[in-house]
Amino acid sequence: MVETFNLFRNLYRRWKQRRDRGKPREISEIFRFKYALFRDLLDSNSQLLNLITDVEEKLQGREVFGMSYVRSQATRAAFHAFRMVKSLDVLSGHRHPALYAVLEDLNRRIQAVLESGAESRPAAWVLPYSRITKEMVDWVGGKNANLGEVVNRVGLPTPGGFAITTRAFADFLAANDLVEEINKRKMEMEALDPESIRQLSEAIQALILDAALPPDLESAILGAYDALAAQAAATGRPAPLVSLRSSAIGEDSELSFAGQYLTVLNVPRERLLAAYREVVASLYSSRALAYRLHKGVRDEDSAMSVACLEMVPSVASGVMYSRHPFDVLKDHVVITAVFGLGPYAVDGVITPDTYVVAKDRARTLLETHVSSKPVQLEAGPQGGLRETPVPPAMQEAPCLTPEQRRILADYAIRLEEHYQCPQDVEWALDPGGRLLVLQTRPLHLEARTHGESAAPALPGYPVLLEGAAVACPGVGCGPACLVHGEEDLLHFPEGGVLVARHSSPKFVLVMPRAQAIVTESGSVAGHMAAVAREFGVPTLLDAHTATRALTPGQEVTVDAYAGRVYRGRVPELLALKEVRQPHMRDTPVYQILKQVANLMVPLTLVDPKAPEFKPENCRSLHDIARLVHEISYTEMFRVSDLVTERGGGAVRLCAPIPLDLFLIDLGEGLTSDAAGKEEITEEMVVCAPLQALLKGLTFQGLRGLEPRPVQLSGLFSVMREQWLSAPPAQERFGDRSYAIVSRKYLNFSSRVGYHYCVIDAYCGDTVNKNYITFSFKGGAADDVRRNRRARSIAVVLVALDFAVDVKGDRVDARFQKYPGAVIAEKLELLGRLLIFTRQMDMLMTGEVSVEALAHAFLSGDYRLEGDNLGGPRG
Repeated sequence: MVETFNLFRNLYRRWKQRRDRGKPREISEIFRFKYALFRDLLDSNSQLLNLITDVEEKLQGREVFGMSYVRSQATRAAFHAFRMVKSLDVLSGHRHPALYAVLEDLNRRIQAVLESGAESRPAAWVLPYSRITKEMVDWVGGKNANLGEVVNRVGLPTPGGFAITTRAFADFLAANDLVEEINKRKMEMEALDPESIRQLSEAIQALILDAALPPDLESAILGAYDALAAQAAATGRPAPLVSLRSSAIGEDSELSFAGQYLTVLNVPRERLLAAYREVVASLYSSRALAYRLHKGVRDEDSAMSVACLEMVPSVASGVMYSRHPFDVLKDHVVITAVFGLGPYAVDGVITPDTYVVAKDRARTLLETHVSSKPVQLEAGPQGGLRETPVPPAMQEAPCLTPEQRRILADYAIRLEEHYQCPQDVEWALDPGGRLLVLQTRPLHLEARTHGESAAPALPGYPVLLEGAAVACPGVGCGPACLVHGEEDLLHFPEGGVLVARHSSPKFVLVMPRAQAIVTESGSVAGHMAAVAREFGVPTLLDAHTATRALTPGQEVTVDAYAGRVYRGRVPELLALKEVRQPHMRDTPVYQILKQVANLMVPLTLVDPKAPEFKPENCRSLHDIARLVHEISYTEMFRVSDLVTERGGGAVRLCAPIPLDLFLIDLGEGLTSDAAGKEEITEEMVVCAPLQALLKGLTFQGLRGLEPRPVQLSGLFSVMREQWLSAPPAQERFGDRSYAIVSRKYLNFSSRVGYHYCVIDAYCGDTVNKNYITFSFKGGAADDVRRNRRARSIAVVLVALDFAVDVKGDRVDARFQKYPGAVIAEKLELLGRLLIFTRQMDMLMTGEVSVEALAHAFLSGDYRLEGDNLGGPRG
């Protein structure tokens, strides 16, 4: 719980520091506080979506996991949902208290499910692999559980060894009172200070390395080693050196990152206990501590089990894949091999031999690539590793005989059949000629993301588009159906391929009928991508030309492995749609995860405009995240009201724009040269969204600073409206404009005369955080002309892919989840639009001017004269 407490404590300190200041706060400090809350909210939204993605992957049933994983992910998801709710509540001035009760109810129901699946405590400190299966993952960690599964249920040979269980870890810490001491020290740490984390890491690791193992635990570990040595002696082999490898709970999952913990190789009996303490201590390395602290992972969800395996003095070793690792069309076994120990193949020191073997009965060799192998890695006789030369006569020779290649291919196929998914397998050949499995794990064929290279296109089938990002892997085939709005969703056909400009959670309405989804933009960590994975709909995002390349009604095949779309049916790809029953789905822990996921993953609140889009209708943590995320934009939009009312702490921007613009820097929005100045220049602006907006406001093609052509009827309308029905005082806005800025954030408020415009935007590297909200209202003419201007602006924004709503003379628009370059491009166009629309109400003399002026802007004709005005001059 300490990790979670630290996160709450830091959040509380941030609020308390601001609340407790006795002096009146500067306006910039208020904005800085609100912006910090907003960033926390966006961060937790991303973290929660990542957790949902990880849970969805585990629901595929391919990877071993236990109750510790389920409990940890549920706890972290609840924390991030609370952080979002709390941030929104404080940001909004406590306008959304109902969310707390909804979240509390969901948490209560999740806890009830978790209590029904409470994991038991392992009975022993040490377990031989002959007694281990995947159901023991909470006792021995994923690596050990997988090895036990290979030995006992697949029946393949592995090195001799045993697992030191999580009970041994817990009893070791308890015997030395380390849990209390570790928690005490962690309470004194500053989670955001790297030096504080480093010092804590060194202190905790020193405590562990200096601690004594309980005598009975020492005897159990050494006794297990002695049994291993007796087995070796029975076959005429000397007492073995062993490797001690971490097998922490949740290792190689979202609870840790690759290579986070320690492996100690070539360990003799006399160093066995010290090496065990070293592996345990690696649980508290500075990298591991920082990762758990910032991810909210509790120590108890990362208990350390250790694999103690006999070192194999490998003649050859390597990695094999039960199908091609990146070309899903090649359903063959791929084997790589080097002489000596395997790290030289994995680390790229030596180019390995490569063998491609068919899955036919004869295990036919399809391809052989033998490389030059001048050196090899060996275990030293007294421990440690050393590099030795390969004898010259062997350097160009293949590492494996034809029979050995056949045996390894057979191992790979048997492992794939057992786990019901492709496998990534480490193997070794011992001096006696035995081929051993060292480790196996799922091969992630869907790992390709946008920008990574894919397998070559399948010859003979026209490629309509490629290079898309995979949000949900798979293959789908059907007629392309372009979706522009909700009306298209109502008529979406069974078996269609949904094609759209942008991803939308509203697509959930047709996902049960869709063969695949292809959109031109969107985030693989976004709400729609999560829903697509929940429904198992193959989905491609960032397919930039989709709506132009795919013709409505055209039959297409979507390859959501390689990020391609082909014209017509591709039987070779459709064969990949074979349904398998992954091996974890028959376990009790899978059923517990499924119940927890039902309260975490589904998204039912998909339409912000629907009357059901309310806290009381949230059915999952995903619903809460969607609702809070949506409302937070509105709350940040209201920041502009504060700046108009209080407007202190601002510096004036000197730029060739028709606005008196003042800037409030939240941090890193201006260069250091701006400090202490009352006026600054454009060159001092670092804020990415403001830079883009200013580029539009200062566009040379606009005559923004010159007198506009005036239609007399329009001018008389404006004058008459002001003389005869002057707006109330509160409808006239101040003449100053403000921009609240940071490096990636902008809140721009332009309120001049009788109209105002507010732009709130985030422009960074994370697509899921990027957005623009835009609002325009008012004018000095009559209601009809103001409404025409609003509708003309709306026509422009719709053409620019904004979601738009018009009420009277007010336009509200939203553009979100696009790359930073696209956000910047739209902000530049908004800058041009602001200049273009000044005094437009005087030009709106008839309905034809609504479309005419919009068309003029979109075509880049900013003259506002002649035919552009949509009617005769008055």
